[in-house]
Amino acid sequence: MTTIKRRDGFEGEKLISLPDSVWKNAIRVNPVLSQLYVTHIGYFPKATNHYRERRNGCPDNILIYCVRGKGWYQVNDKRFEVGVNEFFHLPVTRESLKYGADEKDPWTIYWVHFSGKDMELFNRCFGVGLLDGPQPISFNEKGIRLWETMYQSLEMGYGKDNLGNTNLCLYNFVATFLFPEKHFNDKKQDAKDMINVTILYMRSELGKQLTVQDMAIKNDLSASHFSNLFRKATGMSPLDYFIHLKLQKACLLLYTTDIKVKQVAAAVGYDDPYYFSRLFKKYMNISPDQYRALRKNNA
Repeated sequence: MTTIKRRDGFEGEKLISLPDSVWKNAIRVNPVLSQLYVTHIGYFPKATNHYRERRNGCPDNILIYCVRGKGWYQVNDKRFEVGVNEFFHLPVTRESLKYGADEKDPWTIYWVHFSGKDMELFNRCFGVGLLDGPQPISFNEKGIRLWETMYQSLEMGYGKDNLGNTNLCLYNFVATFLFPEKHFNDKKQDAKDMINVTILYMRSELGKQLTVQDMAIKNDLSASHFSNLFRKATGMSPLDYFIHLKLQKACLLLYTTDIKVKQVAAAVGYDDPYYFSRLFKKYMNISPDQYRALRKNNA
């Protein structure tokens, strides 16, 4: 059976497309509006079978923010996967574009198309590139509030006040994605607490093999965003940090007990004692047996 692909028509969706004449008339009255303005705006919840193909590109910038599920987009033959709390921002282009929802876990997205007097200059100055790939972001509550304000203003009609308010909100909306660190300072303590909780979790699971995905899911973040936050906070990747905690415990066992090396390896989650020994030497510049000998020399 052929899967039906849909551009829109999802239960609970919100969608407004503004006719060109609306902005042309508004700009004639207020030329300031020509710098940046919304052309299309939408919200697609759990967008099963969502698919859009633009063979000749798009005359607007496209910003799509995924808040649940997964999706993808493609520029010519280059494909990118998009996960929760990731967004992508495509500049005006004539290159072939495709994007859509994951078949098994379809995305929920907020999106905006916007244009302006000189979008080439805008994209060059703000570093918006066609092949930048999806960008991780903390849950963008502020951006979603601004999106709601823009949508509600346009729902009320295309009077000059509604268009003016939408126009000014658009600048702030885009800024929350271009400069997220300027809008989420109040969450720095939350990030620090998250890292501390994650490290405690690692310590409790030293006998297991955790993946970055395991840790990210526990914090309700994408793996890439979690890794970036963890590295910024500790200077190490999550897996390197986990290995160092394992080796820290292994050193303690080697120094304070007489259990065999293979038992030490098992205690820190390695079934293969030879692999454990190679890993230990790689990080400690000494074998487990040599490390244990230090105890006798220092006794």
